[in-house]
Amino acid sequence: MRMACLNIFKDHQRYNIEEEKKQKKGIEEQTLDGSVDRHGLPAIRGRSGSWIAGALILVNQGLATLAFFGVGVNLVLFLTRVLGQDNAEAANNVSKWTGTVYLFSLVGAFLSDSYWGRFKTCAIFQAIFVLGLASLSLSSYIFLLKPNRCGDGKTSCGPHSTIGMALFYVSIYMIALGNGGYQPNIATFGADQFDEEDPKEGHSKIAFFSYFYLALNLGSLFSNTILGYFEDKGSWALGFWASTGSATLALVLFLCGTPRYRHYTPKGNPLSRVCQVVIAAARKWKVQMLPSGENFFEEVGKESSQNGARNILHTDGFKFLDRAAIITEKDLNQIESNAPQTNPWHLCTVTQVEEVKCILRLLPIWLCTILYSVVFTQMASLFVEQGAAMKTTLSSFHIPPASMSSFDILSVAAFIFLYRRVIDPLTSRFMKNPNGLTELQRMGIGLVIAIVAMVSAGVVECFRLKYAVHGSTSGSSSPSSLSIFWQVPQYVLVGASEVFMYVGQLEFFNSQAPDRLKSFGSALCMTSISLGNYVSSLLVTIVMKISTRDDMPGWIPGNLNKGHLERFYFLLAALTTADLAVYILCAKWYKYTKFEGRNGEEYEGANSTTMLATELRVA
Repeated sequence: MRMACLNIFKDHQRYNIEEEKKQKKGIEEQTLDGSVDRHGLPAIRGRSGSWIAGALILVNQGLATLAFFGVGVNLVLFLTRVLGQDNAEAANNVSKWTGTVYLFSLVGAFLSDSYWGRFKTCAIFQAIFVLGLASLSLSSYIFLLKPNRCGDGKTSCGPHSTIGMALFYVSIYMIALGNGGYQPNIATFGADQFDEEDPKEGHSKIAFFSYFYLALNLGSLFSNTILGYFEDKGSWALGFWASTGSATLALVLFLCGTPRYRHYTPKGNPLSRVCQVVIAAARKWKVQMLPSGENFFEEVGKESSQNGARNILHTDGFKFLDRAAIITEKDLNQIESNAPQTNPWHLCTVTQVEEVKCILRLLPIWLCTILYSVVFTQMASLFVEQGAAMKTTLSSFHIPPASMSSFDILSVAAFIFLYRRVIDPLTSRFMKNPNGLTELQRMGIGLVIAIVAMVSAGVVECFRLKYAVHGSTSGSSSPSSLSIFWQVPQYVLVGASEVFMYVGQLEFFNSQAPDRLKSFGSALCMTSISLGNYVSSLLVTIVMKISTRDDMPGWIPGNLNKGHLERFYFLLAALTTADLAVYILCAKWYKYTKFEGRNGEEYEGANSTTMLATELRVA
C-alpha cells in the first residue's frame, strides 16, 4: 500500500514536471518582444514572422520599386519630350514631385503609429499607388501620347488638352501619395517580423535593412534598363502599364502573407504625447527638481512593456522637459488615492519625456542628411540630362540615358555584399567597437563618398564640354563625342555612398526612435530625401537666376553645351563638404537612446537582445 501511494506520488510529481515543461515550452514559442498575430493574440514564433514573412515583404518591395521607378526614372524625359518642358523646368518639376513622394511618408507614418497600424497602412496606400499608376497609363495613352510613339526624342507630341494635363498631374500625385505613405511603413513592418529578443532573429533584423535596400535597388534595375529602354524609344504607355502590373502583383503578394505577419498595436496620437510633455513642463517651470531625479514619475513595468513599448532611461539634456515628470504634492495625492490614471497634461512619465528628447536629438542628424539627398536626387534629373547630351551609342545600339542608373544599382548590390562580408568583419576586429562601424560613422563615410561623386560628375562635364559639338540649338540632344560611359564612376560612387548613408539611416532611425514612433523614425529617412529634392529645386532656381545674363543662358540651359553644369556639381561638392563638418559636430554631440528591458539590464538602441522590467519611482 505504501509503495502504491509512493508510486502515485511519483507519477503525480512526474505529471506536474511534464506539465511545467509543456507550459514553459508554450511560453518560449511566443515572441518576447510583445508582437501579436492578426487576431491580437501573442505571436507564436514558429508560425509567424521570421524570414518567411520577411521574404514576402522583400519581394513586395522589389516589385513596388520596379513600378515606382518605371515612372520616376524617365519622368524628366517624359516632361521634356512629351510635355515640351525645358531642362531646368523639368528638373525642378521632377525634384518637386519626388520631394512630395517622400513628404507623404509623414502622413503614412502618422496614421500607422497612431491609428491604423503598419499592415493596414501599407495595404491602403499600396491600393492608392495601383490606382494612380492605372490612371497614369490610361490618361497618357488616351490624351498625351499623340501621335503614336511620340516622345522618342525624334517625334514631337501634339498639343495637349487641359483635361489630359489635369489627369496626368492628378495621376502622378496619386502615385506620390500611395508610394510615399507605403514606403516608411513597409521597412518598419519588415523589421517587425524579427524578434530582437531572440539572438538569431535579432541578428536577422539587423541584416534585414541591408537586404531591404538591396531589394529596392534590384527592383529598380529592371525599370532602369528594360522599361527605360522602351520608354526612351517612345513606348511610354507600355512602360506605364508594366509598372501598373508590377504594383498590382506586389499588392496581391503582400496580402497573401496576412496569416503569417506579426503586428504591433498602434500606440495613439504621438502629437498629443509631445504636447502633453511641453505643457506639463511649462506648468511646473517653478517646481524644484531633486538632483538625483527621485521625484520623477514612471509607469509600472507591465504596462510600459506591453506590446513592445519599452521604458527609456532618464538622460541629461533638455532639462526643462524633465519638469513634466516631477511628482508634485498634488500629483502624489492623486497617486495615493488610487486614481485610475494620472492626468498626462499635468504629470508625464519619464519615458514620455524621453520620447520627446529622442526626437529633439535626432533632428540635427536628420537635418544634416538633407544635403546628401540633394546629391542623390541628381541621378533622376541632371545626370540623365547630362547623359542625353553625350554620345549614347555603342556600335549601332542606343543607350537610354536613364538606364545608366543601373550602374548605381549594381554598385549598391556590390557594396552591400562587401560591407557585410568584408568591411564589417574587418572593422569589428580592428576597432574598439565589437559591432564594427556605428551607424553615425557609416553615414559620415557616405557624405565623404558623395563629395567625391560630385567632383567626379563635374570633371566628366568639363570633358563633355571639351568634346561637345557647338552650334546646336536643341536641348538634351546637343551632341558630344564623349561616351556616356564616362558617367559610370559618378553613378558607382553615388551607389557606394547610398550603402553607407541610407542603409545606415534606416538602421539608425529605427533603433533610436521610441517604440511608439518606429514608423516616424523610418519616415525621417524618407523626408530627408523629400526636402533634399525641394532644396535641389530651389538651388537650381537660384543658380539659374544668378547665372543668367544677356550673353549667357545660365549654368543649366536648354542646350547644355552653352552652359556650365560642372559649376553646379562643384557647388554641390562644396556645400556637402560644409555639411560634413556640421554633421561631425552633431554626431559627436549625439547621445544614444538607452532603453530599459525585461531582464533588469539597460542597453542602447534596438540591436541588443536584452530587455528589462521597469519600476515606479516616487519620492
